[in-house]
Amino acid sequence: MNSLFTVYFESGFNIIYLVLVWTLVVLMTRNLPNVPNKDRSTAGLIRIAFVLLATGDTGHVGFRVLGYILGGLNTQVNILGSSMSLAGLGTLTTSFTVTIFYMLLVYVWQKRFQRSSNGFASFLLAAGLIRLVLMALPGNEWAAVVPPQPMTIYRNIPLIIQGLGIIGLYLYSGHREKDQTFKIIGWMIFVSFAFYIPVIFFAQQVPMLGMLMIPKTCAYLVVAWVAYRNLWHPKGTKNDNKAMSVESDPVV
Repeated sequence: MNSLFTVYFESGFNIIYLVLVWTLVVLMTRNLPNVPNKDRSTAGLIRIAFVLLATGDTGHVGFRVLGYILGGLNTQVNILGSSMSLAGLGTLTTSFTVTIFYMLLVYVWQKRFQRSSNGFASFLLAAGLIRLVLMALPGNEWAAVVPPQPMTIYRNIPLIIQGLGIIGLYLYSGHREKDQTFKIIGWMIFVSFAFYIPVIFFAQQVPMLGMLMIPKTCAYLVVAWVAYRNLWHPKGTKNDNKAMSVESDPVV
């Protein structure tokens, strides 16, 4: 694929994505008081999660667009006395925010399905903390344009654990409680990781696999839209007559 076309295509997609995700965040924020009381705490956590995701992605894809404008992804910026590429700074930003994003999704599950903390939920939160510790190690080389191996794999293993755990929680509870909204969200997160995992393991050997980040990113937009459409403007997608209790549900 022509490199100039790739730059324009990637930049155009990134700008459209940022406009859409921030539009959804603004709508979530403005209309939060209109959410039914039973869903407001869940919606509030989802809004915070997507504020973080949008902020991190603004750094990630936004800095890539800025780098192209300024002459390339190797464009250097000074952060606390250290020189970093714009691409590396963006990767660091989104790596931090997406970790917190998935930790918040654990609390979203607890609020939505009225679950207290259990061993599995704590395990997913611990995976997030472990990832943050791994991200602090010098072997990450955040200043680099291309993330180094094998550190990229090491720091992404806890993220994969987080994602797969969230998929399991959302699909299990969604099917059990006939919650169509969270079943769709669970499947969309599955789709996002199905496209993201090949990038983690093989993108350095096959750079074109980086294009899989586009459908992965689109899956996040679907998650945001489904959550907004069905929590902020409910149309009976959740069974309001179901009885959900901690005691009646097995620990997962």
